[in-house]
Amino acid sequence: MTGKAIFYHAGCPVCVEAERNVANAIDPARYRVEIVHLGEAKARIREAEAAGVRSVPALVLDGLPFHINFGADLAALR
Repeated sequence: MTGKAIFYHAGCPVCVEAERNVANAIDPARYRVEIVHLGEAKARIREAEAAGVRSVPALVLDGLPFHINFGADLAALR
């Protein structure tokens, strides 16, 4: 069985680089990864906040948020 991983980002250079690194680092046999560009999918900002995301890029792995680097505060994406 695979876990769920959601990578939230805003499309900035820091986020794009983090996306590449996350995509290469996560074992697809263990996790199904969904990439969410919050600049393009603004309707999902509330979902990210509810998951504990405060800034992007961030990875939510099995329901736990991990902030990778401070690229943009979610409030700036609204």
